[in-house]
Amino acid sequence: MAISLYIHVPFCIRKCRYCDFVSYAYDPEAARRYRVALLREMALYQERLAPQERRLQTIFIGGGTPTCLPEEDLAAILEGCSRYFQWLSGVEVTVEANPGTVDLPKLKALRYAGINRLSLGVQTCSDRFLKLLGRVHDFTQAVEAVQLARRAGFDNLNLDLIFAIPGQTMADWQHCLDKILALQPEHISAYPLQIEEGTPLARAVAEGRVLPCDEETELAMYQEVINFLAARGYEHYEISNFARPGYRCRHNLTYWHNEPYLGLGPAAHSCLGDGRFYNTGSLEEYEARLLSGELPVAGREKLSRATMMAETVFLGLRLIEGLDLEKFAARFGKNIEEVFGEQIIKLRDSGLLEIHSGRLRLTSRGLPLANAVFREFVLP
Repeated sequence: MAISLYIHVPFCIRKCRYCDFVSYAYDPEAARRYRVALLREMALYQERLAPQERRLQTIFIGGGTPTCLPEEDLAAILEGCSRYFQWLSGVEVTVEANPGTVDLPKLKALRYAGINRLSLGVQTCSDRFLKLLGRVHDFTQAVEAVQLARRAGFDNLNLDLIFAIPGQTMADWQHCLDKILALQPEHISAYPLQIEEGTPLARAVAEGRVLPCDEETELAMYQEVINFLAARGYEHYEISNFARPGYRCRHNLTYWHNEPYLGLGPAAHSCLGDGRFYNTGSLEEYEARLLSGELPVAGREKLSRATMMAETVFLGLRLIEGLDLEKFAARFGKNIEEVFGEQIIKLRDSGLLEIHSGRLRLTSRGLPLANAVFREFVLP
């Protein structure tokens, strides 16, 4: 058995207008206290987890903006991962970075520390839309960040994109895709903009100052990125993710295969065995509890067998290849038709699901309606 490790770095230069993640304005002293607390959290899990639960197949450092930390802090975090956990051979180690928070010395230091995959939050190639989203970089800085990453030795690079931005046209999106392809990333993630309640962008929409993208345009943009990248050699392997052959994100595959993972840092979530739990989102409480020798867990849930089966189905359906039915039966001791036969018949008759080569998967018609399909498997 091996697990995946997620580390949440809760600091940003400034919060984007659409973001509802747990994050705080970067402060050197706050970051120092966070690092001390995080290493204590690692030490506590070394004591409490079985040896096989400390074997890491992937590590993902996300945020927030991890690269707003100094390189010595990030190196110390990775050194802690090595000290308190066992890295399997070929472990994938990803760090999220925002253009404008990296330079060549920092990128070289991260590569030297063991990070072998870089995920850059480019989001869009338009400076106008970057400003609308509240990003701290412009597209020139994004291009420079990619070039610096290559010089630092990164040969596994993901670029995050957002589409269906208010005011964005199909021509804008196509122009952006052309520019992104010119950077030759190994992996691309493309998500429609989610306007989350309570964010500055949501308030602007509610007040009529910003007009959200219509559903028809969003679906057309989604189909465009699928067709565009498929024609250029990228595998569309998950609803919103595309990769050159051999460059799928192994860490995220852990989630989509519903496999065990441990989350460290404020607001981080974990799923081990039949339990799911999450940390407090308060940085102050997170640090105080760890300094007192207590794990900062804020809530726990024991997962029923029915819940685990349902989640395995709708997470697996996020993959374009779909859910392996033989593995489902081996894991749960039941064929999927025994558990979800009614839902599968309904969705197959509607043309949204199909069974192909021993896998249950979304059809091309079902892909843009994935959330509606997933709801059919959610327990009441």
